[in-house]
Amino acid sequence: MSSKVIILKTDEEIELMREANRLVGMTLGELSKHIKPGVTTLQLDQIAEKFIRDHGAIPSFLGYGGFPNSICTSVNEAVVHGIPNDKPLQEGDIVSIDCGTQKNGFCGDSAYTFCVGEVDEAIKKLLRVTKESLYKGIEQAQEDNRVGDIGFAIQTYCEANGFTVVREMVGHGIGRNMHEAPEVPNYGRRGIGSLIKNGMCFAIEPMINMGSKNVVFENDGWTVRTKDRKPSAHFEHTVAIRNGRADILSTFEFIHESQLYKK
Repeated sequence: MSSKVIILKTDEEIELMREANRLVGMTLGELSKHIKPGVTTLQLDQIAEKFIRDHGAIPSFLGYGGFPNSICTSVNEAVVHGIPNDKPLQEGDIVSIDCGTQKNGFCGDSAYTFCVGEVDEAIKKLLRVTKESLYKGIEQAQEDNRVGDIGFAIQTYCEANGFTVVREMVGHGIGRNMHEAPEVPNYGRRGIGSLIKNGMCFAIEPMINMGSKNVVFENDGWTVRTKDRKPSAHFEHTVAIRNGRADILSTFEFIHESQLYKK
């Protein structure tokens, strides 16, 4: 985190952030057209970088802390921060794609877990519950609530469905910098953590496992995977608190349009 101080954004700044986040959504929608067995995550990375640059922005992950690529691609048991490579995706895989842009001086950040071909029903349930938990968390992102209310909502929903919540990685504030205060855990107790105020902007990103909540950090310095090698899902939206409630700045609409088109 660059600072412990929570930076409140003006309405004008939030609209600039919406542009950056909308482009992330458009990029994820473009990538969803290409996700199929035989495609490599490195090919997806190249598509993402070109798409982002063609739309007047830069990929904010590229070089961030030394990260070598424009998107994070986390396959199956990889939770987050997977590095794109030349291994083809296979039928039945899942791949979480985390994408960030910088445009007009502000950052966008969103993630979505995709199915590659036909996926096992139990894994589909993991994806569905993780995505639903994101919106359960967003519902609690209201003025005068606390960050702990968000984590509590996500944790209780996922655990009630038989899944576990990763503890080591959390959501985060966002603005001119990719990571700002406050941290936004996907677990916790009601009524604890930072007080939510109008003008706060943060990314909520449940990282939910099919098996144990325990994770391992790989030797590449980036990839985090489940210790038991069971699948993990990851969905993320960037939100701004306006008029007392969450305004979702990122979007999955381009993904949903692409998936309908593919069918």
